[in-house]
Order: sequence, then structure tokens, then C-alpha cells
Amino acid sequence: MSNDNTLVLGATGKTGRRVVARLRLRGTPVRPASRSGQVPFDWSDPSGWDAALTGVDAVYLVAPQVPGPAPDFVARAEAAGVRRLVLLSGRAADDWGDSGFGLDMLSAEEAVRGSALEWTVLRSNNFQQNFDEELWHAPLVAGELALPADAVPEPFTDVEDVADTAVRVLAEPGKHAGRIYELSGPRAITFAEAVGMISSASGLPMTYRTISPAEYTRNLVDDGVDEDVAHHVSAMFVMMERGPLATTTDGIDTVLGRPPRPFEEYVVRAAAAGAWSGR
Repeated sequence: MSNDNTLVLGATGKTGRRVVARLRLRGTPVRPASRSGQVPFDWSDPSGWDAALTGVDAVYLVAPQVPGPAPDFVARAEAAGVRRLVLLSGRAADDWGDSGFGLDMLSAEEAVRGSALEWTVLRSNNFQQNFDEELWHAPLVAGELALPADAVPEPFTDVEDVADTAVRVLAEPGKHAGRIYELSGPRAITFAEAVGMISSASGLPMTYRTISPAEYTRNLVDDGVDEDVAHHVSAMFVMMERGPLATTTDGIDTVLGRPPRPFEEYVVRAAAAGAWSGR
């Protein structure tokens, strides 16, 4: 069997579904895999991994939500004849220190970068689409976003740029081998500024309030989020307040030859699509 497929893990997720659509448009043979998809894949069930990897040349993967599975998966990918891995990780992973955040992504990076395969790591800031597709969408629709983030800004990344970058890397074997690209938007803004833009563009009253990490954790648990996951998300904000995600990067420009999409452009697109009008 010839290995000419690109396996996309998390193919129904925020980046995965966009990567799949772009690969299909390019005419690239693609194998979308997810827990509920035609090609089943679950990080917690290794029994299905070998079938997903059979006949695959390259893999786009997002780190599993817990540390541990990635080394075994990478070993199986090597055994199956996979030649390239493109991993989506988190921005400035080398600077997270002892924050307790991102152990899942650090484990995946170690496995991918330590393999004998051709690899590329994409490290992204928080996505602009977190404001309308999950995480912060429901609070905004309700009129207030409360997070443990104060004056430290962030250059949020448009997930469309992340997908464009991933597909370009997948389409250019060898060119990006052994590279780590830090991906960000073109300008850093605070969460309060982001909420202000969304409120203006949507024409809906929205406010931003800074709360403590402990209060945010309690709020997430009260909303039904698993307590370990809630602590993990709060740890991200504690790490962010140290400033490692606050600067802009040239990763998107380097790979795509164009600047990243600004937050304002995302807000206009999402507002025009009615992203926050569901009150």
C-alpha cells in the first residue's frame, strides 16, 4: 500500500476541520479522524491507532488533553511508515516554567521532536475564535466575560491562519523539517479591549471583569467543567500574566509570506455572521 494520505487527528475540532477542508481543496488525499468520525481515533483507546495510521505519509496532530499517549502514538507512526508529523502546540512553550500549565503539550512536543521522523511544531497564541466558538462565547452572549487576566495583552491568533500555516507545512516536505514556528496575531490587545471591539461590532452590550484564578476555577466547575480541567485552564492565565505570550511573532509571515489576520478582521467576520446575537 502506498503511503500518500495525510491523517488529520481531531478532524472535527477547531483547527482540524479547517485543515481537512483546505487539504481537500488542494486535492491532497486526506484521512479525517476523530472519536465519532468514519475513521475512529481516540487518544484513550490505542487499539484503533494502527488502523488510522495504515497507508499514511504525514500526520497533523493536536496534543492530547493529558500527558502520556503521545510517545506511544509517535512510535506506532514510525512503525507504520509515516514520514512527517506536524504538531499544534502552545505559544512560548519553552517559557512556561513551573506554572503547571501545558504538561500535555510539552509531553507531545518531547515525543514528536525526539522521533526519527521529519517534524514541525506550530505553537500558537490563544485563538481569536475562542471568543465565538467555545470557551468565552457563552459568557459574551450573556453580556459579561470574567477572566483572571488583567492588563497583560495577547496577540490572539486567527485559527484560519493556523490552518493555512499547517497546510503549507504539510504541502512542502523537507522545507520545514525540524522547525518550531511561534504563531501570533499582528498586535497584542487586552481581553478588555477584545470585548470592547466585539461589543461595538455586534451592537450588543458586553463588559469585561477581572477575577482571581480561584474564582475562575470555581466558576468553571459550577458550569460543569471537570475540576482538573478547570485548574489547568486557570493555570494558563497565571502563566499568561507573567508575559511570555504578550509579544508578537513572525511565524505566520515566515511560512505564508503574508502578515497574520488582525483581531478586528475576525470580529467583523464573526459579527456579520451573527456569532454573538443568540440572546
